[in-house]
Amino acid sequence: MTIAFILNGEDVKVEAEPNRRLIEILRGNFMLYGAKCGCLSGSCGACAVIFNGSVSSACLIPAFRIRGSEVITIEGFSLTDNYSDIVRAFNLSDVENCGFCDTAKILLTETLLTEKELPTRAEILSAFNNIRCRCTLGENLADAVIAAADIRQRRRRERKN
Repeated sequence: MTIAFILNGEDVKVEAEPNRRLIEILRGNFMLYGAKCGCLSGSCGACAVIFNGSVSSACLIPAFRIRGSEVITIEGFSLTDNYSDIVRAFNLSDVENCGFCDTAKILLTETLLTEKELPTRAEILSAFNNIRCRCTLGENLADAVIAAADIRQRRRRERKN
């Protein structure tokens, strides 16, 4: 079946069986490797993408569900100012970059800050509950999200002036 959707801001089409997983389509058809094949059960976060505005596990999304949707991968998001803000904040807050959970941490930070300009520490820690991260302490992640919010707000104020 032909499936049309928006991938990183571009209208795309792909031929795929309805039950093929989004992770397989991203990697096999579009050569986007930022989402990694981890547990294939949605519990590790290695295959995180932003799917219709929410962080989702690409390993759990069958092809038939992506028709008409919007998917943002880490490759697409990395071209934005918001990505730069988050990476800068992560570096300032000693967030480790192990390569396994980075994509999930970054995309989850983006969706958190899109939903709420300055989430509370409790909201941040709760949001990161479903990411299997062994490289960074929760407190460091919370510090990084708060720093990213601050950096983003300062950048936006500077643009207005």
